Amino acid sequence: MTDLKIGVVGIPGKWSTEVIADALEAETGFRCVVDMADIALDLENRSLMAGSQDLCALDGLVIKKISQEYSPATLDRLEMLRVAEASGVRIFSKTRSILGLVNRLSCTVTLSNAGIPMPATCVTENEAEAFDSVRRFGGAVFKPLFSTKARGMTLMDADMGDAALKKKIAAFKADNPVMYLQKKVNLSGRDLGMVFLGGDYLGTYARVAQTDSWNTTILHGGKYEPFEPDEDLIGLARRAQAPFDLDFTTVDVGLTDEGPIVFEVSAFGGFKGALEGASIDAATLYAKHVIGKVRS
Repeated sequence: MTDLKIGVVGIPGKWSTEVIADALEAETGFRCVVDMADIALDLENRSLMAGSQDLCALDGLVIKKISQEYSPATLDRLEMLRVAEASGVRIFSKTRSILGLVNRLSCTVTLSNAGIPMPATCVTENEAEAFDSVRRFGGAVFKPLFSTKARGMTLMDADMGDAALKKKIAAFKADNPVMYLQKKVNLSGRDLGMVFLGGDYLGTYARVAQTDSWNTTILHGGKYEPFEPDEDLIGLARRAQAPFDLDFTTVDVGLTDEGPIVFEVSAFGGFKGALEGASIDAATLYAKHVIGKVRS
């Protein structure tokens, strides 16, 4: 046991939040799980209160889940945590790192600027441009800028009639003024989660569709399976996560006929996929990593 006080920002009661809190408690004897919905920031007194606990007085904070669903308000929560960071609290991963990932477009631009192969992508507010892109791509997946686990994503088939496609695009734009769409690629019902801790590769798991759904997420019925990538694939995932300077992350990779592509780099990474698909106890490894960094 140590005298370190390291809290967890997450969703109380959720497995991924509680398992990292368990791992930290086992090492330090201290447990503090924080829901950002309950936080009060007092800038006059430079305090960030979760009930009676001032987060600015902690040694560290692990951000496992900043909100149940991503939205622009997620960015506000991260800004609040910057106050604790400025007070000397070690944040995992750093707020600036996560800020560059919560918005899908920000992540995509960083990956593209780093020369990482991705699906053909169009970002536009113009419905005619979106229509032309769907036809050019031969089918596209429209994605909200703030979402996780494929929530809100809409498949647009290129073979539907013009009127039906335009109507479907207009319906998506009603909730998403800036439309982000990527070419639908053939993944043969499988994509990969490649896990990194402090920039070091830990292992890979596959998400495999169990239905005829176009996506493989567990939310849509997929399941985890082991997967052994070659060194080139590991190298690609390592290059993809490097610009973000994350303490723990999962790189989402697809295998296509034209070669591997990267969909995104996760702001928080997945413990369950690592455990069930790759037999990696990521929560315990992460807790030890965090403690080592706080002590250094």
